[in-house]
Amino acid sequence: MAWSQDEERMLLQIERHLIDEDPRLAARLESFNERVQRRERGRGGRRLRRQKARLSGVPRRATVIIMISWLLIATLIATLLVLVLRHEAAAAFPL
Repeated sequence: MAWSQDEERMLLQIERHLIDEDPRLAARLESFNERVQRRERGRGGRRLRRQKARLSGVPRRATVIIMISWLLIATLIATLLVLVLRHEAAAAFPL
């Protein structure tokens, strides 16, 4: 939404008045605005890298960790089943 000329003029007057009355507050606000802009630019770069990684077929780190976790869980369950079944089979045929 574009500002009208009157609104822009009023905003500039408010800005000048703020700078004249409390320069420390104006400096803090300016610093805050610069940090927000840098952060937004940084997020855009990360977002672009993620999109490129998805398009190239490279899984994200979280996906790899989840896949390894599931593999370990499946291995542990299979090992426990083998041990339980072997124990039951040995108990069924005593020496």
